[in-house]
Amino acid sequence: GSAQRSYKLRSELLKLSLNPLNITKIAGLTIFRGLTIVISGPHGSGKTTYARAIAEKLGLRLISAGDFFREIAREKGLTLEELSKLAKRDETIDRRIDGRIKHEAEKGSVVLDGHLAGWMAGKADIRIHLRAPEAIRARRIAKRDSIPLEEARDLLKRIEREEIERWKRLYGIDVRDLSIYDLVLNTDLLPIEVNIQILLSTIEKVAEQKSEKWRSR
Repeated sequence: GSAQRSYKLRSELLKLSLNPLNITKIAGLTIFRGLTIVISGPHGSGKTTYARAIAEKLGLRLISAGDFFREIAREKGLTLEELSKLAKRDETIDRRIDGRIKHEAEKGSVVLDGHLAGWMAGKADIRIHLRAPEAIRARRIAKRDSIPLEEARDLLKRIEREEIERWKRLYGIDVRDLSIYDLVLNTDLLPIEVNIQILLSTIEKVAEQKSEKWRSR
């Protein structure tokens, strides 16, 4: 009767409050609170677009390292290019951004978007690396920034070379090492809507598996 259904619902809500991931099914609806997801990848791979879509679909916060970078640029009254040049000499800029990513990862219920997010988010439930051929990424950047394609190609190569060297020096990290990721996806392979469904399906299965392991203890 209704009393039995009410008791069952209260029991499910109690499980939801105790589960460290806060992932369960109530009336057939999957609840994703508490999940920490990392979306990483090189420039032009689409990580911010996909991170935003996943955060919206799952009802999670979106935290972007790129937004932090732009915030610091505004604080200092610099353009993004000027701040990028400064970051090569001033390591506190990278450390400030990466510290924020670590802090947000610890809070949970978040999708983290950033080049180093996979390395900085110690408590991530799933780490996803997005990639695409360099020619495709250059084309995307040229369109996004309204610059000639050749300029976008040169910019991409220069920035990525400098970042690889900087992060290796700063953290001992080689961002080309993809072994820390649970899933690597070429965003040029299929349409964006299909890619999003692939990511969402994978995230849901991982979340439910982790939640089941917790409940079975």
